[in-house]
Amino acid sequence: MRLSLTSAAFQEEGMIPEKYTCDGPDISPPLAWSPLPAGAKSIALICDDPDAPMGTWVHWVVYNLPADSTGLPEGVRPTERIERGGSQGVNDFRKIGYGGPCPPRGTHRYLFKVYALDAKLELAGKVTKAQLLKAMEGHIFAEGQLMGKYKR
Repeated sequence: MRLSLTSAAFQEEGMIPEKYTCDGPDISPPLAWSPLPAGAKSIALICDDPDAPMGTWVHWVVYNLPADSTGLPEGVRPTERIERGGSQGVNDFRKIGYGGPCPPRGTHRYLFKVYALDAKLELAGKVTKAQLLKAMEGHIFAEGQLMGKYKR
């Protein structure tokens, strides 16, 4: 099943505003997803840059969002626990929470991927994308993607 993932800040394949990048305040963009499938127990989200020079660069790892959540607001605080429920892992900047686009050169693509899971994940500590993907194996029953671009 496919989830629709959108942002009020940018369109699919559109340019991500500076506000959400290292050239601005570097806050997370607002995101919304639907429809949530019946039986969802939690939601996870990953944002990464497949065009990074050293390989895919992870910008955001979010997991165990409540199954009834339909999005994330702009400017999610960089803490392990999210106010409305859920947790944030560590990005490739070695920080908890969102780290916005900051490409060294050229236009890069940023893939925001949302997953509806049939379980709440048992994870602890500074969770990485690799750990999240491993924990999600066999539990994904719906997903969606939003791609934005940024050039410095």
